[in-house]
Formats: sequence, structure tokens, C-alpha cells
Amino acid sequence: MSAGLTVAVTGATGFLGRHVVAALATRGHAVRLLARREPLDGSWGGLVPEVVLGSLSDRASLARLVDGADAVLHLAGAIKARHDAEFLTVNRDGSRALAEAAAATASIRHFVHVSSLAARHPELSGYAASKRASEDVVFAALGRDRVSVIRPPAIYGPGDRETLVFFQLASRRHVPLPGSARARISLIHVHEAARLLADCLSEAPSGQVQAIADGKADGYGWREILDAAADAVGNRAPRYFSVPGGLLRGIGGSVGALASFFGQSGMVNAGKIRELLHEDWSVPEEQLRRSPDGGTGPALSAGFAATAVWYRQAGWL
Repeated sequence: MSAGLTVAVTGATGFLGRHVVAALATRGHAVRLLARREPLDGSWGGLVPEVVLGSLSDRASLARLVDGADAVLHLAGAIKARHDAEFLTVNRDGSRALAEAAAATASIRHFVHVSSLAARHPELSGYAASKRASEDVVFAALGRDRVSVIRPPAIYGPGDRETLVFFQLASRRHVPLPGSARARISLIHVHEAARLLADCLSEAPSGQVQAIADGKADGYGWREILDAAADAVGNRAPRYFSVPGGLLRGIGGSVGALASFFGQSGMVNAGKIRELLHEDWSVPEEQLRRSPDGGTGPALSAGFAATAVWYRQAGWL
């Protein structure tokens, strides 16, 4: 597929979405995005996207979103929910509705579904199960000849609130080390993730499930990650201590139960703790999608340093 595509994008106003839309703009693509309200965002490189007002539960707005488009980039999804059924409603059912709309549109030649590395282990959490289910329904609706599924690992960079906790923890004199010393966690900077997703649209559908990561696809240990975060925030002598897995599981269960009782959604729950304690979030070589030019984005130390600068300028640190 060549440049100058019309790309229908969901999740464009989220952390990753804002960076992906900017990457699409630099490639000369026209962007049509789905949003609940008119977005105001200055990070899209001067692009003024076409906006379709609606949601993944509104089939009429999905039909308008994909009408005449060349490709779909599906980024939208729930990362926190009050219960597992809510994850399925957004991540599985919303993906099915969008894929069925695309299947009914002859002009759509490539549907890029952005899932999560968590989908590799659906038994760990409601979120992970819903992301695996989302992959299944997209393939069922469109077949493999029109679909590429991409599983990102943890994504960090300017604007991210989820990995901000690494920097907050690393700012302390005593820094907790969650999980096992054997754990391996893949990461990727948001700019590199956005570039890889934009590049994917310029290629033929893979028909496969692939993953992306930075130049260290075999991942980092918790000590490496928190060392890089501590260095980025200027903590030159952090003192580390291990947090027992049983304690983390207890905290996750208690916090998740309280949030559910009060009808709220939260990132910390029993499922998220099981994901956190899982020892292998590396990316096998055979599943890794690499950039055509061989780029891997910034090294962790440089990426974390730049991210910490952004956090400080934004008043988050």
C-alpha cells in the first residue's frame, strides 16, 4: 500500500493514538478518527483530521468511519474496568463491531488491530482475556488476508500516566522491586511504537499476530528498569528492597475489591498483579516485527531521561 491513504483510526485521542496520528500525518495520510466529542489536540503535527462522532458501540458511526477508507488502525480499548465483563464489552465486542463494519466495506484493504502483549496469557487477567478475544473476533470477521495484529509491550514516553509510577517509585530513597529477579519485561518508546504502526499500514497485511519491542526484545529485569528510572530522575544512590509476591497479590485483591464495591475502575487489581508478577514478558524473535530500516528507537536510558524531562515540564514529577 502506498502513501496518501485514508486511514480510519480509533483511539486517536489516547496516549499512543496522539503519537500515531502525528506519524501518519508525516507520511501524507489522511486521517479520519472516531471520537465521542470534537478533540482539541495540538500534538498532531498540524494535521486537521476528519472527525466522526460516535463510539465502538454505535454501528452507524462505525459505518461512517470506514466508508471509503483504505485502511483501519484500531487502537481503542479499555485498560481498566470495574469487572471482567466490561473489558469484554469494550475490547472484544467493540473490536467485533468495527471489524464487521470494515468487512462490509470493499475499500478497506488492511485492518491493523493493536492488541497487547498481555493477550499471550489470557488466563492472567480479565484484561488479557479480553485482548485475546479481540484478536479472535477480528480474524473471524475479516479473515487473515486483510488483517495484521500487533501486540505492543509496555509503552512509555511523553504523556504516559501508566509508566509514570516507575519514575515516582525511583525518586524515593528506598525503591521497591516487584516480582522475581528472573522476570523479563519488554518495553518500547511511544515514538518507535507509533512509527512501527504507521509503517505497518504501508505494507500488505501479515495475516499474523506479531509483537513489537525496542532493541532489547528479550526484555529488562526490574532492577534494570528502576535503575534507568532512578538515573533519569537524578536519584544516584537508590536503595532497593524486594516486595514479596504474596503481599502484592493481597494488595491487588483488596484494592480491586474496594474499587468494584464503589462502582469504580482501577488499574490495581488481582489480575493486574498477576500480570505484574508474570516472569516472561519478553518477545520471541520469531514473533518480533522489526522496522524495515532496522531502527529500534532510543535506548532505555535515553528514552527514560527524555521522558523524565517531559514529566517535569508537565508538572507530573
